[in-house]
Amino acid sequence: MVPSSALRTPWLRTFQPVASPRARIVCFPHAGGTASFFRTWHPAMPEGWEVSAVRYPGREERIIDPLIGDMTELAEQIADALAPHLGTPTAFFGHSMGASVAHEVAALLAARDATKTPVALFVSGRGAPHRLKRVANGDLTDEQLLATVHGLGGPGAELLRDPELQELVLPPIRSDYELLDAYAAGPKAPAVSIPITAYYGESDPGPSAEDVRAWSELTTAPFEARSFTGGHFFLVDHEVEVIGDFRRRLGALL
Repeated sequence: MVPSSALRTPWLRTFQPVASPRARIVCFPHAGGTASFFRTWHPAMPEGWEVSAVRYPGREERIIDPLIGDMTELAEQIADALAPHLGTPTAFFGHSMGASVAHEVAALLAARDATKTPVALFVSGRGAPHRLKRVANGDLTDEQLLATVHGLGGPGAELLRDPELQELVLPPIRSDYELLDAYAAGPKAPAVSIPITAYYGESDPGPSAEDVRAWSELTTAPFEARSFTGGHFFLVDHEVEVIGDFRRRLGALL
């Protein structure tokens, strides 16, 4: 039976619903990513902590839903889905594109009601919004786009070589990159009064350490950055360490 407090919305996959959770973690996937990327997180959490991941449209269970290519629209729809459930202490964790989406959603929620915001924001593999530059990945040919994504590594990257799977994964990847191109050149959410922790890979070809540490300018609350060996998907190789650090920091806020 699904607990009455469970998050019932197509925007979220809750991996193991918890009745009256002590804390909720909402995870935001990377460009082209899916909620399944965070499927291993719940077993690593303390009892009473519930883990959900955002289900962007156009993939997995939402494969027939129209893709969203605008950050404002995406953030607004996610915020609408989350707002009724923020009576429970909630932390956001976003990787790569997900970090930007998480920040936009957190700022939007704060603007609507300062008493119903996440207790913490964790960003991973992403430079601060005001340090972003348009890289025009959305303008690449299919072959160039696949090569770019494959070069970043990450789980399932080798599957992109399968022509049949490419038909499924290319549209959301391209849509997400076009969204990020527009977002880099457009307006960004303001700073938030929420603690921010930023994680990054020391060999990530994307954001520099300075870009990541610039997240400190996006909060009036405490900030800290931590690096790990590895590239853009350092999170996969260092999952145990990242989750351990995440648990410690969030636990101190509850």
